[in-house]
Amino acid sequence: MGKNSRIIIGIASLILILTYVFPLWKIQLMAPQYPEGLGLKIWINTIDGQNKGDLAKVNNLNHYIGMKEIVPDAIPELKIMPYLIGFMILFGLIISLTGKRFLLISWVVLFILLMVAGLVDFYLWGYDYGHNLNPDAAIKIPGMTYQPPLIGSKKLLNFRAISLPDIGGWIIFLSILLGAIVMVYGFSKKE
Repeated sequence: MGKNSRIIIGIASLILILTYVFPLWKIQLMAPQYPEGLGLKIWINTIDGQNKGDLAKVNNLNHYIGMKEIVPDAIPELKIMPYLIGFMILFGLIISLTGKRFLLISWVVLFILLMVAGLVDFYLWGYDYGHNLNPDAAIKIPGMTYQPPLIGSKKLLNFRAISLPDIGGWIIFLSILLGAIVMVYGFSKKE
């Protein structure tokens, strides 16, 4: 791997540090009774409201329809994710220093697998929260489920739920993209 490719992999690794500073995902809830909207921000190690008090408001609304309370400390993935990203940063820096192609391929493939596993896990988490409702809930609508969309927008009663990557999620995507570009083009020509 040439010098330029090694620099790009170093950058792709180091920008992942920003995932400790910026949220990875956001879920926004829009409804007439909340003109300012409600929202959740999913960070590398916690879930918080978009605005102060939003998590408590969402949990309160969820209680009425029978959804479980969102308790960030009870979500094991949020304890593991900081270590996974830390590992990917170190792994990428080792690739940047050594220039080994098989390590780069391993890094890109592992990162893609982790991203897919993360999205599947997030979907299953949303499915569990949106389908496994308390039968004694105050509001029951036969056949209604409240799973937010994985990506995109969905109508849930009088709410519009919008789920999209946030800055940290886009940083992860950029890091993977840079690694894939170097993997494909960095070895096909001399730098």
